[in-house]
Amino acid sequence: MGEKIVGFHAIEEGLKGALRGSVLYLERGAGARVQRIEHLAQANGKVIIKKVPKADLDRMSGGADHRGAILDLAVSAQTSQAKLQRLDVKEFVRRLGDDDGALVLVLDEVTDVQNLGAILRSADQFSVSLVILPERRSAQINPTVVKVSSGAAHYVPTTRVVNLNREIEYLKEAGFWVYGAALGGQSLFETSFPKRTVLVMGSEGKGISQMTEKLCDHLVTIPTSGHIDSLNVSVATGIMLYEVRRQQQG
Repeated sequence: MGEKIVGFHAIEEGLKGALRGSVLYLERGAGARVQRIEHLAQANGKVIIKKVPKADLDRMSGGADHRGAILDLAVSAQTSQAKLQRLDVKEFVRRLGDDDGALVLVLDEVTDVQNLGAILRSADQFSVSLVILPERRSAQINPTVVKVSSGAAHYVPTTRVVNLNREIEYLKEAGFWVYGAALGGQSLFETSFPKRTVLVMGSEGKGISQMTEKLCDHLVTIPTSGHIDSLNVSVATGIMLYEVRRQQQG
């Protein structure tokens, strides 16, 4: 079959785009929450519903906490949803009006799927216009990412690019200012963000790559006072996205 999704929120979002051939596996005798998912699948009208023993779900999930439900998306359903969230950078810029603002998030070598899922959830909440990921050295949007994002991965416009720096340069030519998250940068709360902002977040281990950092117009840091010198990248991304959007909408 296709992509197996676990987690109630992720399954509910997956059912909205599920096409014929997808299968929803439900634990026999499960509770009200699983019954609600069954009703959503029935309303979809295209999803096959199968009631199975818990042992079967345990085996299918590979040890993940399925909580009595697994959605197996057909390949066609996965392709359809991927098309909904994919957006080429040049096409994205062409769609912007001359006076339109936007917030673009660039993830430079974020390889942990848990972090990527949490980041996409924040990106959805703060209406990020586009998320750009490199084709290499980046986490893939897989069932774990979908689950951690609570299904937000299906809605956030994303694109994968061969050359991250080339796309950043193109965005700068289109009137975007680029802000990179880095230790020792200017305080986030003393930074002014324009209506067209690119926010670059690097990996937890290495941060932003040298070449990418050179393309940033400003380096920004979140002031903290703890014993550890940096935040988890998904937490830091959420804080920065909030501040950028607060200023853009203020």
